[in-house]
Amino acid sequence: IQIEIDKLTNSIVNATTGDVFDTEVLPVTAKDLKKVSKWQFKWAKEQPYSEIYKLVIVGNHDVIQGLIAIRDEKTYLYMALIESAPFNFGKPKMYEGVPGNLVAFACKTSFDKGYGGYVAFHAKSVLVEHYEKTLGARRAARGLLMVIETEAATKLVNRYFKS
Repeated sequence: IQIEIDKLTNSIVNATTGDVFDTEVLPVTAKDLKKVSKWQFKWAKEQPYSEIYKLVIVGNHDVIQGLIAIRDEKTYLYMALIESAPFNFGKPKMYEGVPGNLVAFACKTSFDKGYGGYVAFHAKSVLVEHYEKTLGARRAARGLLMVIETEAATKLVNRYFKS
């Protein structure tokens, strides 16, 4: 994973106006995958191995704000890929909060499956400390594998998902 968590919000926020937009996370379709062919990652190639979801603004399912690929490892979820839409990356960006929203979705899905919110991912070395601070992730015993455990997952889910 090599995405900066720009801001933890409770949805997504227009970076210019500060307007807040409610979001939802939905499974991607074949049509969606055609729309993201010029994104950084080759999402269609990941599909056979992972479940891919899109973050959209409620009422506007056609504009994808970001994508996440997760794998069910039977006791936790593994985040294989995560990416903000090109217009939400770098500066200027249209919306803040996309990566945090997607990570919170992975944590919620882990809770829903009975895995206690546990989510694992591999980080780029320069981002390990960033993920520790922003997501409450901790470095696992080997390499650059990071884990979001129950307490940190609960905080993320409570921030982004209203009961």
